[in-house]
Amino acid sequence: MFEKVKRLVIGRPMKSAELEGEKLSKLKALAILSSDALSSVAYGTEQILLVLIAAGFMALWYSLPIAVAVLALLVILISSYRQTIFAYPSGGGAYIVAKDNLGKAPSLLAGGSLLVDYILTVAVSSSAGTDAITSAFPSLHEYRVTIALIMIVFLTILNLRGVTESASILAVPIYAFVVAIFVLIVCGIFKYITQGAPVAHAEFGSAVSNVSLFLLLKAFCSGCSALTGVEAVSNAIPNFRDPAPKNAARTLMMMGLILGAMFSGITLLAYWFGVAPETKSTVVSQIAEATFGRGFMYYIIQAVTAVILFLAANTAYSAFPLLAFMLAKDKFMPHMFMVRGDRLGFSNGILFLSVLSAVLVIAFHGNTEALIPLYAVGVFIPFTLSQAGMMVRWVRLKPRGWVVKLFINTVGMLVTLFITLIFIFTKFHQVWMAFIFLPFVVYLFYKIRTHYDNTADQLRIDLTTDKPITKGNTVIIPISGITRVVLNTVSYAKTLSNNVVAVYIGFDDESIAKMEQKWEEWDPGIRLIVLKSRYRSIMRPLYKFIQTVEWKKAAEDHVTILIPQFITKHWWENVLHNQTSIMMRAFFIRNKEVIITTVPFHLDK
Repeated sequence: MFEKVKRLVIGRPMKSAELEGEKLSKLKALAILSSDALSSVAYGTEQILLVLIAAGFMALWYSLPIAVAVLALLVILISSYRQTIFAYPSGGGAYIVAKDNLGKAPSLLAGGSLLVDYILTVAVSSSAGTDAITSAFPSLHEYRVTIALIMIVFLTILNLRGVTESASILAVPIYAFVVAIFVLIVCGIFKYITQGAPVAHAEFGSAVSNVSLFLLLKAFCSGCSALTGVEAVSNAIPNFRDPAPKNAARTLMMMGLILGAMFSGITLLAYWFGVAPETKSTVVSQIAEATFGRGFMYYIIQAVTAVILFLAANTAYSAFPLLAFMLAKDKFMPHMFMVRGDRLGFSNGILFLSVLSAVLVIAFHGNTEALIPLYAVGVFIPFTLSQAGMMVRWVRLKPRGWVVKLFINTVGMLVTLFITLIFIFTKFHQVWMAFIFLPFVVYLFYKIRTHYDNTADQLRIDLTTDKPITKGNTVIIPISGITRVVLNTVSYAKTLSNNVVAVYIGFDDESIAKMEQKWEEWDPGIRLIVLKSRYRSIMRPLYKFIQTVEWKKAAEDHVTILIPQFITKHWWENVLHNQTSIMMRAFFIRNKEVIITTVPFHLDK
């Protein structure tokens, strides 16, 4: 039944040879890897205005120079990551760059930050998409957490079905969003030129007494949230068709141009139309209403905005599993993240991402504004480390034209470091959790690596000296009665050893006498050991008996416990029976001198 549902939900299993067919073209890659960056247009300008409005409506004109600064940073980042793509065509982004040039600790900080960032991407995107829906339909506001969780489940299923299939489905709404936003920008500009603004806006250049440098820096940092997702293309180069680096670089350039144009247009319209941030209506919603009124086009804009905000999470679904794979390959994450699922995707990474992001949505009650500062910090730490790593690379290798490349990455490193520090100082009350969580994540990486190293040391053998040791076998069969299950187990035990004993634990003299009489009558050819338990415990007397056998036999024999177990035809029937065999396995599995084996007997009905 489970297998049928699984096939229905995620589709048929795919052969390993079909992996090449899962590679992405530039257009599909732009849709699936740029959705996070493009979707930030829906809240990037809003984040700037939310800070500036604290100084009054007249301070909103500062959004224009701040937007110019954000665009300049976008140009720097696109140029820097374009260099990273050609330098590290295997993907991995900031983690691989830092690992190759800065060392283990910086690379783990970059990798941990990116993993946290991708988790936050899903949480922020689903929350922001819900905000767009509740702006159009305020009656749904109280259901925002439920809506966000439903969308996370939808994206999880979509990505479990495979990269190509998810890209084919997601390309349509993402490109619809791009077209809709450009239509909004063009129509908005035309309306402003022909009819003027519907309401007065702040006069450009007007002096505002309570605007401080601190406030402007804080607004700039908030606006930099529009740049999240820029690094995703460099992380996911292996997902591109050949030539992968060239296709990835072109996709990155297309993404930068589209993002810059949309961000500029929305910010300009927000200023011209005198838009101020509101609790129950987003900035894009207000611009659409001012341009088209509450008509058909308004609801189209809100619909595609909501869809892309949800689908922005898909960037994380593409990049998180790949990064988790690389960390697992280096033994800093569990090996389960290296396993490809039936549809050739890293399904464990997809499921892990979904669960943690859902927990965040529930914990923050779907509050996008509370999540975005953490989200942005998780982005700019890897930005900074990636630029610093590339600087070290150019100085170390000195390839042709390295001075220009070094200059680009130096500027990028200084700017992103400056922004990271501004984030810390201006939004510390919102991002302080990152300074507890990120060190913990890095510590966890080290502990996982230590475990794998210790395990490898203990499992490694010397092929010239370490040879198998031939020993006998003492087999112990715990029984509760004489049944076909016990018959099956005794028959198997006799094929393993001539030294087999059955152990019966009775709670009273009457039950013990009955068992001894039945055993003598049956006479299976093995000895029966009877133990009396005064406290009705099975484990304690059995454990003491096995310890005694170990002490006597460990030198010349292996000690094997064969646990008889019957398997019911239907899974739910297991609930009707004692799970003694499971408890025995759990109890004795930690005894390193004892071998535990279950001998199943399958019931037909």
